[in-house]
Amino acid sequence: MTEEPMRKNSEIGHPNSSMGCGHKDDKASLASSQRVSFSHQPHQPPSTPASKEVWKKGGRMFSILLAVHLALLACTLVSSGAFEKIAVHDYDVFFLLTVMMLVVIIWIIFYLFGTSRCPDAILCKDSHAGPIWLRGGLILFAIFSLVMDVFKIGYYSSFYSCLSAIKIIYPIVQAIFVVVQTYFLWVSAKDCVHVHLNVTRCGLMLTLTTNLAVWMSAVTDESVHKAHSKLKKNVTEEIFRWLLKAGMRSSSPEECNCNSQVCQVFKNGYFWLYPFNIEYSLFASAMVYVMWKNVGRFIDHHSHHIHRLKFRLFRRTFFVGIVLGLITLVSGLGVLILYEVQVNSSTESSKKSQALSMYYIFNIVCLGLMSLVCIGGSVIYRFDKRDMDRHKNPTRTLDVALLMGAALGQYAISYYSIVAIVASTPRDTISALNLTYALLMIAQHTFQNIFIIEGLHRQPPKEDHKHDSHQKDLYGLTFVNISAVSLRMPDSGSTLASSTVSGSEAIHPSDLVRSLTAPKKMNWRRKFLKEISMFLLLSNIILWIMPAFGARPQFDNDTELNFYGDSMWPAIVDICLPFGIFYRMHAVASLLEVYIMS
Repeated sequence: MTEEPMRKNSEIGHPNSSMGCGHKDDKASLASSQRVSFSHQPHQPPSTPASKEVWKKGGRMFSILLAVHLALLACTLVSSGAFEKIAVHDYDVFFLLTVMMLVVIIWIIFYLFGTSRCPDAILCKDSHAGPIWLRGGLILFAIFSLVMDVFKIGYYSSFYSCLSAIKIIYPIVQAIFVVVQTYFLWVSAKDCVHVHLNVTRCGLMLTLTTNLAVWMSAVTDESVHKAHSKLKKNVTEEIFRWLLKAGMRSSSPEECNCNSQVCQVFKNGYFWLYPFNIEYSLFASAMVYVMWKNVGRFIDHHSHHIHRLKFRLFRRTFFVGIVLGLITLVSGLGVLILYEVQVNSSTESSKKSQALSMYYIFNIVCLGLMSLVCIGGSVIYRFDKRDMDRHKNPTRTLDVALLMGAALGQYAISYYSIVAIVASTPRDTISALNLTYALLMIAQHTFQNIFIIEGLHRQPPKEDHKHDSHQKDLYGLTFVNISAVSLRMPDSGSTLASSTVSGSEAIHPSDLVRSLTAPKKMNWRRKFLKEISMFLLLSNIILWIMPAFGARPQFDNDTELNFYGDSMWPAIVDICLPFGIFYRMHAVASLLEVYIMS
């Protein structure tokens, strides 16, 4: 790929961009004329900036309107299928999602074999978009999503005679969609497309909307299933019958009972794998949005710094953050297992209270440590000498917006819990622990957001590389013989240095040899930031695992349920908790980037 110095963050809409690739000669002459104008007249604005800006905003507005209408339609069908009695069936939702996924698959094939192969289709790439750890996480979640689709196919095939065919077709199409989309995002996440602008924008917005629709359907199914299992012993018979209808949306549930052992394995299996499919849809949506922002974008690589950072997990660390994080992770897994066993298997209230106390105490300790660590990291940033990165970066902008937006879900649950606990009587030990847990949840989200956002806006350190490029310019050597260098350069050193590096300072041979032989020392601030980032990363993983795989103290603790009622509190939790779960996984991705940037 050749990357030309382009006008910074500008976008040009070509007249034939939405219809075809255009003639090669015309495109070549257009690209050459742009390069000439950028090199010889760098301060002159383009000929018709107003029309080009209107063209860009018009194409974006049309794709946004398309996405909004499709998202509202999908949300209406999903919510109606979940909460209405028989007005909308689940196979209506499956039919819409299947059609949307098939259209997206067709567009992705057109993009890979048509748009991306046009002459001058991709003139530059966004170095910040689609980092390797984000694409690796996408592949991991895609694998579990494929396993979930296999379990779904096996589950629905167990009683296919009484089901609509779309219920078996849907997981098959979803598996194909996951494979095609994962390959597409792996090879094209960094693309800045300059042909078929309107078609590409609409295709990307359709892909984003499809992922969000699949996410809404998965969240609804999982929430109904969790509420059904958690509230079965606590709610009235009328509410239980309502939840049963919401969970069994088939027109004839009596004829489609899952009685065989294999059917039960398939059913439980795909419900346990739902969290991975939910995260896959959100990861893909974030990457597709960045691609949409980069359509028609030119990047000036002189001002748009490209940081090729290497991920070295166990280099130059004290191992304190990794050890504490692993201890927290393993302890959390043990607490989760004990909590699930005691809450689900025991009918005694004392066992349930012990499980809740254990859960709250672990989370209070974990959240308290994370809050203190985040505060310490923010204090270290006050002494950090790295410059702030103020360049336009759609990926970073999206990361910040998702962190702030997803945190609102957990904020809402915490504030509802605080009001219910303070206003309820009597106040026992469980209520005190629940109140402390809610307050620390608010504080930890706030301090962690401050730490992550400040870390994402810092430029990578440059002190380790300030001599490397100078030495490579002088010698062009990767492996240097120190004695040969000292013999090669006379004591004056000025002739070779001045002839090789004009306009820069000459380096004395003794200084050069010292810089080559001396070990690189990492600043203490960077070491502490890496330890903090690793501890927070592992802690967020366990805080994602616990609610994603069954821990629901919001339903096991009766305080909020009795205060808000059997209908209002489940609705609050089912709406807000998915955002809180997504926050944890997105924080893991952001903390990994902060760790590498440190």
